[in-house]
Amino acid sequence: MARNPMQKQKLLYLHKIMLEKTDENHALTINEIKKELEAYGISAERKSLYDDLKILEVFGLDICRTKSSTVKYYVGNREFEIAELKLLVDAIQSSKFITHKKSLSLIKKLEGLVSENEGKQLQRQVYVSNRVKTVNEKIYYNVDTIHNAISEDRQISFKYCMWQVRFGSDRKIIKTERRNGASYKVSPWALCWDDENYYLIAYDKDAEMIKHYRVDKMESIEIEAYKRDGKEKFEKFDIARYSKGVFSMFGGEEALVKLSVDNSLIGVIVDRFGSDIYITKETDNTFNVSVKVMLSPQFYAWVFGLGDKIKIISPVKAVEEFSSRIQSAAMLYLK
Repeated sequence: MARNPMQKQKLLYLHKIMLEKTDENHALTINEIKKELEAYGISAERKSLYDDLKILEVFGLDICRTKSSTVKYYVGNREFEIAELKLLVDAIQSSKFITHKKSLSLIKKLEGLVSENEGKQLQRQVYVSNRVKTVNEKIYYNVDTIHNAISEDRQISFKYCMWQVRFGSDRKIIKTERRNGASYKVSPWALCWDDENYYLIAYDKDAEMIKHYRVDKMESIEIEAYKRDGKEKFEKFDIARYSKGVFSMFGGEEALVKLSVDNSLIGVIVDRFGSDIYITKETDNTFNVSVKVMLSPQFYAWVFGLGDKIKIISPVKAVEEFSSRIQSAAMLYLK
């Protein structure tokens, strides 16, 4: 009698069944395992299944047995615990630079790392979140290209896009290319994830300064033949300090700003600038702190949001700019 060709694949399918169908709360008896194999057209004797499970265990699969009247088998420890995967799912969902379509694709792959029953817990989290996501499906490839350029010590060129409002057409919000479509050419040095967005930190030789760009707004990225510039600028470059100071990566003039802060906001200051800052007592209720920031609209908005519990002391330029912004905003409501 000819042997079923599927028998040669029995061990592979048994491995698949144990990973997909079992976990600590969902174990299978030998008879149930036989039925699962039969669904693939594979017959098996009880004794051979005991031997096969032992082989999988020696191979490294954590085969566990329940201690009850009926012996059941399941896979215990896996490469990722369900709690760890939930964290990864939440990170994917909260990342604006990953599109909705790519988020679903990634989460589906993560589901394959646990049993079908545990995977349902990850599926349920997909519908909990309703965060704004990017629409640039090419961001995966953008990141990969940038990493390759950095490892190859090469410059890159790209188109940089922005959103604009235009009335009188079928679309009021449109995506356009900056510089009228002219290419940017920079030396990439690092990628930074800040405020749920991915940024390229690069050296612009023409401007002789470090700049940053939203990766999801970059298109048509090409690796150039030229070696990177700006190495001396990045030898002592502190990305963590830089990202703290630019406030959501919006640019502006860097300045050392002295703040008067209510003691109750110490947690807010530490969350923003880290615990290695130096503070001095101002009064029994306030302290002073000096931090390097970019004088951008986002910085002033952050200060304004903290109300009367924080005050810019210096430099004079920052004080005057903040005061002017407050007055301009107030005029909209005082007319």
